[in-house]
Amino acid sequence: MKYSIFGYLIGEGFRNFFKNKKSTAASLIIMCATMFIFGIFFLIGENINYIMTQVQSEQAMQVFINPDATPEQEEELNQKIKAIPYVNTTEYISKEEALNTVQGWSGEIKQILEGYTVENYNPFKASFVVTLTDLSKNDEVEEQIKTFDNVADVEAGNKTVNTLVNIANGVRTATGVILVLLVLISIFIISNTIKLTVHARRKEISIMKYVGATNGFIRWPFMVEGIIIGIISAIISVVILGFTYNFVAGKLVGSSMASLIGLNLLSFSDMFTMLFIVYIVMGIGIGAIGSAISMKKYLEV
Repeated sequence: MKYSIFGYLIGEGFRNFFKNKKSTAASLIIMCATMFIFGIFFLIGENINYIMTQVQSEQAMQVFINPDATPEQEEELNQKIKAIPYVNTTEYISKEEALNTVQGWSGEIKQILEGYTVENYNPFKASFVVTLTDLSKNDEVEEQIKTFDNVADVEAGNKTVNTLVNIANGVRTATGVILVLLVLISIFIISNTIKLTVHARRKEISIMKYVGATNGFIRWPFMVEGIIIGIISAIISVVILGFTYNFVAGKLVGSSMASLIGLNLLSFSDMFTMLFIVYIVMGIGIGAIGSAISMKKYLEV
């Protein structure tokens, strides 16, 4: 008996979906548009996070060591730096390596340093190149390193790092706000669309209540209809977004500017699973909530 009731409720939901073609089509279009817009911001946010991860692996501060420090003191400083929270790696650069690196450059700098050798005079200091696990902690780590003995100076691109962190945080905040707004708009539209169906069947609902049907029994077919609209919208949206993203990303990565700055973006397949899960959850949640809201008036005793 339970299985027949469950089958009836699901069947009624599908029947409502196919019966009300105009309202269903309107709901699908609105839901697809809503999910597509959210998907754009979702993909932008994921790529910003990916680019930030790349920058974090490349962005580093340089800690210059006091020239009078002994090898033991240098190693002690290295261990202190490694012990700081948010420090990822440290790489020792000797003053000989620094001189050889700069002499390998071209232009005026190379000409100026041509007379210097490791044996006669080396103007460079040994240093540690330090990378972090979280760029937002750049200032905090720098200030802590400056308190250590045998630190001559610290160079860090704080302005660049702070700009990147602010951009990333801004995109995340914008994505979150837009998601909330789009969800609210979708719930409003779905609830009003299904409300038209409910209103058309208000006499049938009243009769069902008179013969003892529970609110849950009456509500479920309409909730199933909303959930179906949400799931189909999610599938359509992710397909359209996938084609759009692959086209736009291909153009961006293939551009001369992207090649110059070494821009890499996530492939759509890397984000597909997470995006599809988010879409399905959104679709089911919005459809179910919208349907429940639309039924509230007609189920009041």
